[in-house]
Amino acid sequence: MLKVKAKGHRDPVTVIGSLPSVSPGEWVTAEGRWIQDREFGLQFQAERLNSTAPTTKEGIEKYLGSGMVKGIGPIYAKKLVAKFGEQIFDIIESQSARLEDVDGIGPKRRKRIKDAWAEQKVIRQIMVFLHSQGVSTSRAVRIYKTYGENAIEQVQANPYALAKDIHGIGFKTADQIAQKIGIPHDSLIRACAGLSHVLLEATGNGHCALPLEFLKDEAGKLLLVDENVVTAALAKTHADRDLVTEKINDQDLVFLPALKRAEAGIAARIKTLSRLPSAYPPIDFDKAVAWCQDKTGKALSPSQREALKQALTRRALVITGGPGVGKTTLVNAILKILTVKQVRCLLCAPTGRAAKRMSEATGLEAKTIHRLLEVQPATGTFTRNDGNPLDCDLLVVDECSMVDVPLMNHLLRALPRNGSLLLVGDVDQLPSVGPGMVLRNIIASGVVSVVRLTEVFRQATHSRIITNAHRIHAGQMPAFAAKGGESDFYFVERETPERIADTLMDMVKHRMPGKFRLDPIRDIQVLCPMNRGSLGIRELNLRLQAELNPARSGEPTVEKFGWQFRIRDKVIQTENDYDKDVFNGDIGQIVKIDPVEREVTIRFDPREVVYDFGELDEIALAYAITIHKSQGSEFPAIVTPLAMQQYLLLQRNLVYTGITRGRKLVVLIGQRKALALAVRNNKTENRFTGLLTRLTAVDATGAHGSL
Repeated sequence: MLKVKAKGHRDPVTVIGSLPSVSPGEWVTAEGRWIQDREFGLQFQAERLNSTAPTTKEGIEKYLGSGMVKGIGPIYAKKLVAKFGEQIFDIIESQSARLEDVDGIGPKRRKRIKDAWAEQKVIRQIMVFLHSQGVSTSRAVRIYKTYGENAIEQVQANPYALAKDIHGIGFKTADQIAQKIGIPHDSLIRACAGLSHVLLEATGNGHCALPLEFLKDEAGKLLLVDENVVTAALAKTHADRDLVTEKINDQDLVFLPALKRAEAGIAARIKTLSRLPSAYPPIDFDKAVAWCQDKTGKALSPSQREALKQALTRRALVITGGPGVGKTTLVNAILKILTVKQVRCLLCAPTGRAAKRMSEATGLEAKTIHRLLEVQPATGTFTRNDGNPLDCDLLVVDECSMVDVPLMNHLLRALPRNGSLLLVGDVDQLPSVGPGMVLRNIIASGVVSVVRLTEVFRQATHSRIITNAHRIHAGQMPAFAAKGGESDFYFVERETPERIADTLMDMVKHRMPGKFRLDPIRDIQVLCPMNRGSLGIRELNLRLQAELNPARSGEPTVEKFGWQFRIRDKVIQTENDYDKDVFNGDIGQIVKIDPVEREVTIRFDPREVVYDFGELDEIALAYAITIHKSQGSEFPAIVTPLAMQQYLLLQRNLVYTGITRGRKLVVLIGQRKALALAVRNNKTENRFTGLLTRLTAVDATGAHGSL
């Protein structure tokens, strides 16, 4: 929908049509017919719509001042047009040195304007090309950043690469382009791409592989071709080593080769570690325990003492258990004893928040796994590996339930030959967002010694958050405080989704900040079981944004990729960005929007990170996030809506994971029967993976061996 000034019309005319891009000041030519819309009145429905660069001084000034070229806003647009008039486009392109004749433009700004103009031209060509293929152009900037000036040629050579290389572009969009440029519907290149896409989608749902027949069926549904085409494509992908089939527990599973290698690598290294004693210096256990208890003032329980003994004698150990069972106390005891013995310890966790919590709890530096392994921004590979291992004698990995197969493989590759491994996590939480169930498989294999702490310490029993987490884990309904009683855990019963949503808004905006002195944006996190629906994160984010951070007159906003972003908005990173050193699940707050430079600055404590407008598909509003995305994080207060409309996702470990994210306050709002259903439903997610089989197989040899 465009608003245009038209000859013979006093007020702007609404034009409905389709253009690859358009900026203020451009000429628009439209052919079509007038229609009377019931809601919006008279509109022009364009069958053909074209835009051309402006030719008048007023149009050029609007065009340049719209923010489409970095470095030029309304003020500089006015100066440039006043100085160079209608020649300004030629000046920028071929005589850019003359721009420095304008007050305020020096060499740096001149270069930025010239580079942005050249980039904008290429991006516009990509937009026009994509539009001519019948697809939207919102990803043009990302395509340009990935493929550079040869973007159009690369897309034409293999449009299916888009689905693999460009965040936000799926197989269907790539397929649409492929069909437009003449790739046959039943071609092998299309069918091979379809098979890889189905497997890649499956990894996004946590699978490392898919059963052969299931993969063929799903590819057939996606491609709508004869079965023999899928079969031929399957043979080609295997011949090209793009896919590999392996029999796991009498079932033919198809893997992406990298995931099969990662599983084999984990299994080989874990089994090797399990056979070795620790390489620590001699330790008098009883003296060490007495010294540690004296230093910390905390007595160790019998189960913690036994776990400590294992940690000091074994090369690999898993510590698991729910909240309040003393995992942190135990890890601190291990670290205190070993560091005084000059053992070099490194600590890491999957997310920035989890690493920060680990640092606070231990007094030692903890890093994210990516930072510890020294990720290389350009390639996403790691500097630390088997050829360049970590400088440590002990590697401690916290929140291990979140670690997926690829990341665990990279970690184990970087463990030094004489290094010990301590995995810490709550196996009863949701499994990792990425592929596999690493912690669960390692524990189930029995290959590595496992300490499961179950005793809830007395100081933790004062928290209903902790006691109710254990009740839910045991299949019991949570216990609530008497009406009017003080608690850190509340259930507010509401029967309809509408009432649940309304109560949630009131709770976050008024009641919780008022009673508990909480900042509604910074301190309160809404956690949802699902993405869609009236109680999903999409709808709740829009409502929460409107309530907590309404648009303010005079403040810049930016609309991109389905969201309107405002200063002060809470946002979440939705994919790993190695260049920016920001990772999937990191939560930040927008502190600046610059329409001239076309940039948004987001504070991820303690750093500020700058995003180009075209990169905002990596960002989503985060007033409400899914429980899956909250893993590894803790928040002062959490609010969760529960209703029967979510019944497909109402599982015990989902609610258990959600409430353990709340540090000081948990509020559940919804239907009692929905909560009861979740507590009863102890079905664990079934993921297709070969790791458990590889761990328990007697004849597995070497990181790349076969079963």
